[in-house]
Amino acid sequence: MSQDEFSSPAETFAVLGLAEPLLRATQQLGFTHPTPVQAQAIPAILRGLDVWASAKTGSGKTAAFVLPMLHMLRARQRIVMHPTPVFALVLSPTRELAMQTAQVVNELSRTMETPPKVCVAVGGVSINPQMMDLRGGADVVVATPGRLLDLVDQNALELSAVKQLVLDEADRLLSLGFTDELARVFELLPEHCQKLLFSATFPPAVRKPVQALLHEPVAINIDAGALPDVSAIKQRVIEVDDTKRGRLLQHLVKTHEWPSVLVFVATQYAAEHVTKKLLRDGFTAADLHGELSQTARTQALEDFKAADLQILVATDLASRGLDIEQLSAVINYDLPRSPADYLHRIGRTGRAGQSGVAVTFINAATSSHMRLIEKRHGLTLPRETIAGFPPTANTPAPANPHGGIKGKRKSKKDKLREAAAKGETSQS
Repeated sequence: MSQDEFSSPAETFAVLGLAEPLLRATQQLGFTHPTPVQAQAIPAILRGLDVWASAKTGSGKTAAFVLPMLHMLRARQRIVMHPTPVFALVLSPTRELAMQTAQVVNELSRTMETPPKVCVAVGGVSINPQMMDLRGGADVVVATPGRLLDLVDQNALELSAVKQLVLDEADRLLSLGFTDELARVFELLPEHCQKLLFSATFPPAVRKPVQALLHEPVAINIDAGALPDVSAIKQRVIEVDDTKRGRLLQHLVKTHEWPSVLVFVATQYAAEHVTKKLLRDGFTAADLHGELSQTARTQALEDFKAADLQILVATDLASRGLDIEQLSAVINYDLPRSPADYLHRIGRTGRAGQSGVAVTFINAATSSHMRLIEKRHGLTLPRETIAGFPPTANTPAPANPHGGIKGKRKSKKDKLREAAAKGETSQS
């Protein structure tokens, strides 16, 4: 866990009203000053207000809700209750983000007289250990919506006493098909539960449902647009034929001697295919996508963060929320579908004051989409060619069902976007 460059030297954590053990935790973790979102959100949360916070990736949003959560939980712990009712519920759109958030809670609570019991409830693994972990209750539950409701249905979890609900990466929770699950969760919560929504962006499509969820919220918007700061990242665009991308990827990694490389691809098939080629040619690599078991996904991330893997080949599962320290380079093997995802992808590198490199592969078929990405973000990136890998295709290639921008079959995400668009049209 790292505190990045978005600090505010005019403030200290001591003036925000946090308990002394939590101040010690911030010092031990190297948090010298609160970031802007922390400086604004923490006092509002401590006053019991609903908060709607938008701040760019890497701006310290997780600590902005975890620190006041722990402060308020510490006050409640003076009253001994068995079984322990859930005080705070954090909902995340992905399993990886849920586990990362739970890690932050544990790190920041180590200095507390009685560290809280934190339970993680995510799909992709057996529900039985999670049910056992929840025996006797829990102080903080970090969950994905589907598994949370599974546990409620199994009578393993009771939400009627929850004092604080956090939607982390709230825009994704509200736009990626979790609407029904969220509606049911809200029905299970007490009427006066404090609600905190944190995200990098709040697109127009999710603003109306956000407003309906909150009661007179404090709105915090740090850096209009809330997109990652990529000023410390050297961006390159390389023209290369699809058939030569694999060899070019290996050439770049070897030439620049990057110790850690995150490669983004469009599909599960591409992730597995590229990884197999890398392993065959002697690289330490793993793939990361939504169809892997949770055990495999967790292991791949842990190995990559521990530098046991040089290359992680991932779908957009890894484009937001995940904190990977000292990442040397990001390579867009396939372009992202959404122009906004381009900045979220490359924003995995160049964090916490470090420099980074982002390389994007394009060909005749994808050059127009790259121009759209540049236009959306006010970028003008020169095209390069690499000796030994000259592009030969001058006309768009036929659609590839296993890669590229879009295959012939619509993805689940595309179908959800179309459904949401239809809903907006019918309401207008």
